[in-house]
Amino acid sequence: MNESSILTLVMEASWVVKFVLLLLLLASVASWAIILQKSRVLRNAREISDDFETTFWSGSDLTTLHQRITGLTRSTQAMESIFKAGFGEFTRLRGEAGVTPVQIVEGSQRAMRVSQAKEIDRLEHNLATLATVGSTSPYVGLFGTVWGIMNAFQGLGSIKNPTLQLVAPGISEALVATAMGLFAAIPAVIAYNRYADQVDRLESRFDTFMEEFSSILQRYSKMPRGTQGTGQSQSKGQSNG
Repeated sequence: MNESSILTLVMEASWVVKFVLLLLLLASVASWAIILQKSRVLRNAREISDDFETTFWSGSDLTTLHQRITGLTRSTQAMESIFKAGFGEFTRLRGEAGVTPVQIVEGSQRAMRVSQAKEIDRLEHNLATLATVGSTSPYVGLFGTVWGIMNAFQGLGSIKNPTLQLVAPGISEALVATAMGLFAAIPAVIAYNRYADQVDRLESRFDTFMEEFSSILQRYSKMPRGTQGTGQSQSKGQSNG
């Protein structure tokens, strides 16, 4: 079946089938827009996290690193936003009188958890739409198919000698709705599973960094207040040892 014959079937379909096809086409376009946009967002999050971890674990001065991230012209993302929130709160609480080291670390951890929650919410944005398109499109297409087949058989009621040749065009145009439903659903399901896994992996990286960074802040919080102006991150092996 060539493209012209498929287009003919679509144009000759009933208005219900045409509406179903239009709905599925819009769902497919929306899902592909989300797929392309989400691919860029997750790739940026991974690259920014990779670059930040390389800088952080190289033994960079934490205050200098925080100032550099704070001064970025773009919005902070991924792991750098978690560091910015945690170290910013750590510096603020450390400058207040009467705040214990435990309270300083707990405050920094709360700030990092809030930042992480916001970041995960940003990364997961529109994934639910992909899941919805992937799970409902086949059923919407099936509805169009059932409606088209029903109309095709109803049209045979007034014919004394019905044949398959008479009903075949109606069935063919109805099956286009099922094909369109699968066309919209399959990429959405594949993309949703792939991106959900990537978000889970990033969240796991964020959790690990928060634990390691909290250990570093816990050591700094016990130093005399006048001596801890610019702490330095250690290598990853040293921090875990």
